[in-house]
Amino acid sequence: MDFNFFMNDVVTTAREDMVNAGYTQLTTAEEVDKALQKQGTTLVMVNSVCGCAGGIARPAAAQSIHYDKRPDQLVTVFAGQDKEATAQARTYFEGYEPSSPSFALLKDGKILAMVERHEIEGAYAVEVVEKLQGYFEKYCEEV
Repeated sequence: MDFNFFMNDVVTTAREDMVNAGYTQLTTAEEVDKALQKQGTTLVMVNSVCGCAGGIARPAAAQSIHYDKRPDQLVTVFAGQDKEATAQARTYFEGYEPSSPSFALLKDGKILAMVERHEIEGAYAVEVVEKLQGYFEKYCEEV
C-alpha cells in the first residue's frame, strides 16, 4: 500500500468529518484572522490525524454543538497540514502551549477556555462533549 495515498485518504476524511459537522475550514493565516477577529463566540477545533482526533475529538466536535447554547461560529484548522493557518490560530490561544487535537473557545478574538490534548487523549468522547458544553453554558448564548 502506498503510504502517501493512505495519508491523503486519512486527511481527506478528517477534513470532511469537520465540514459535515458544520465547521468552516481555515487554511490560511488571513482566513484565521478574518474569522477569529469577528465579534461573538468562536469554537476552534485544532484537527489532526492522530487516533484521539478521529476517535474522540472529531466525534465530540460534532456532538457538542447539539446543545441549547453554542458558539456563534465553528471553525477548524488542521495541524500538520495547514501549518500557516494553525500557527496563526495558536497566536490567539494566549497562555496555552500548542496542542493537537484541541479546542479553543474565543469571544471577540480573546481566549476564554481551552480543551487540550491531554484532556482529550484517553477520555471518552462524551466527556469531551460535556466539557465543551459546560463552556458553552458559561460563555455562549442560546441558539
